[in-house]
Amino acid sequence: MSASTPENIVIIGSGPAAWTAAIYAARANLNPLVFEGEPVGTELPGGQLMLTTDIENFPGFPEAISGPELMDRVKAQAVHHGTRVASELVKQVDLSQRPFTITPNYSGAVTAHTVVIATGAAAKWIGLESEIRLAQQGGGVSACAVCDGAMPFYRNKRLAVVGGGDTAMEEAMYLTKFASEVVVIHRRDSFRASKVMANRVLTHPKVRVLWNSQVTEVLGDEFITGLRLQDTVNGSTSEIEVGGLFVAIGHTPNTKFLGGQIDTSEHGYIKVAPWRTSTNIEGVYAAGDVIDDYYRQAITSAGTGCMAALEAERWLAHHGIGEAPVLETGESSIAKAEV
Repeated sequence: MSASTPENIVIIGSGPAAWTAAIYAARANLNPLVFEGEPVGTELPGGQLMLTTDIENFPGFPEAISGPELMDRVKAQAVHHGTRVASELVKQVDLSQRPFTITPNYSGAVTAHTVVIATGAAAKWIGLESEIRLAQQGGGVSACAVCDGAMPFYRNKRLAVVGGGDTAMEEAMYLTKFASEVVVIHRRDSFRASKVMANRVLTHPKVRVLWNSQVTEVLGDEFITGLRLQDTVNGSTSEIEVGGLFVAIGHTPNTKFLGGQIDTSEHGYIKVAPWRTSTNIEGVYAAGDVIDDYYRQAITSAGTGCMAALEAERWLAHHGIGEAPVLETGESSIAKAEV
């Protein structure tokens, strides 16, 4: 790293999007630098997959692979091809002039011709020690039903979903495929979700709703056995046996360090061009969950990481940087042939 010599590409993040972008950039001889971050609370380098025990839906692994192992292997692949890694968080960036300036927590600032932002989105947790402990050790607490709900561990059990928005409704409906019963726990007396989504949940024979209730403790040592609840109206407490807990109260995109320089949606996700990863600033690309409030899957994150690296490679080539040739789209090639 050198502040005087701009990097070809700096990738900020450490999930599937970041490491996939690094693999593609490294194989294009762009000598990428990845700022993978550092542990902060429940946030670990590697992203949300670091809290996932068995992954069964990532292509290439007929036998389940743990989230941490998958991230280790993808990172190792990126490093094998020449990626350099800095284990620091980026505290700020200056995208107002070229080359861009990236300032990490401890080391000196670096400059870069292109930047890929793949910092993900942090799941919102209830905030209980027991909840986080069981999530970290694979004890039956998760923030993604689509990621984990189909695992054998959760099948034919009573499963709980905390939340009242569309995400919670989607998680609950998904879990009805595998659970003996799905209990939706909501702190109010009505859902925030759209009427259509709410009605699907309320009319499903496998779903039961506990209104005006909040989780105050997750029970169980190695694995979840139940929940302690408190009535938000009268303060009374009760317990319910469950075999799994899915927290569906939203995500927060990790974009604070950008200082508002990149256009975002009303919920804070980075806006990119349709079917592209380019942002409102030329040479800056975004990938993974930081742009995605819809799919939020490891494989879709990896796909956008590939896209971001290819777009950065093309930008660099167009500006005479790097060894890669200028790649044209099929449409551009046809247009030139006709001329």
